[in-house]
Amino acid sequence: MKTRREVIIALGAGTLAVPLTAFAQQGAKSYRIGFLASEAPSDPSQAKRLEAFRSGLRDLGYVDGSNIVIEVRWAEGQYDRLPALASELVALKVSVIVASGTKATMAAKNATATVPIVMGSTGDPIGLGLTSSLARPSRNVTGSMTLSPELGTKLLELLKEAVPRITQVAYLINPADRPTYLPAMQATAKSFKLTLPVFEARAPKQFDSAFAEMVKARCDALVVSGDTLFSVNVQTVAQLALKHRLPSASALSEFAEVGGLITYSPDRLEGYRRAAVFVDKILKGVRVADLPIEQPSKFELVINTTTAKSLGLTIPQALQLRARLI
Repeated sequence: MKTRREVIIALGAGTLAVPLTAFAQQGAKSYRIGFLASEAPSDPSQAKRLEAFRSGLRDLGYVDGSNIVIEVRWAEGQYDRLPALASELVALKVSVIVASGTKATMAAKNATATVPIVMGSTGDPIGLGLTSSLARPSRNVTGSMTLSPELGTKLLELLKEAVPRITQVAYLINPADRPTYLPAMQATAKSFKLTLPVFEARAPKQFDSAFAEMVKARCDALVVSGDTLFSVNVQTVAQLALKHRLPSASALSEFAEVGGLITYSPDRLEGYRRAAVFVDKILKGVRVADLPIEQPSKFELVINTTTAKSLGLTIPQALQLRARLI
């Protein structure tokens, strides 16, 4: 029979035998992070956004299921679900919410005034009422913006340069995410002696009727807004533009590659890689007000020469020299 002293020694030896990493793991703090998206994970572009965020976190030493837990919520194109999904994340007491796209950002903002929100990509934060300052966020929202009034007007400028004969440019939007910079685009259109009628679609089943209306209105070109609805259906939209012989432009990063005429866009995934940096700083105690909202600094112009040829267009040499031709 062991004496009391022998038992104590044995217990001590057993404790020493436990790897030190086990104590480190037990003592490590784990954070719960929300990820809110308006579309479905089955779409490659949406899945890439989440993976870019996860990759950014891994680079900073965060491992899902270890020192963080990522709670992902997808509205799958049913935008009326976003408020409930955002509230669900708040109820889970997440430390921060990463929002994928403008509609998700707005839903998160409406669900909480205290939980920090990081934008992976969104439209004009000031115009949307998310903040009164980019340099010093005035609410609980920071992160990256990828769309701005300047981007919309640039698309009109590029279309007019590529196809000088155009006079009426259709603007395709999702009414669930009406662009705040529409007045700026209309002013630019007027300066180019263009009209800019707006056409709406809030679901793929409305695409055909929207394009039929454009043809009926005798539109001779098209700008597609950067809404997530058009992003997840980018090939369908681009092919409809080609079918109806509309020279088209968009800030959707893959638009020209799948048949659109012009893409002028920042790297949208960069905002999700950067979201990891914002989250890291917030988890370490940095206030949202001390994290300036970032704007893209690099844009790529892509022109689909096959589409141009199909439309009977000759792209000016000056424009070709500034673009990546595919």
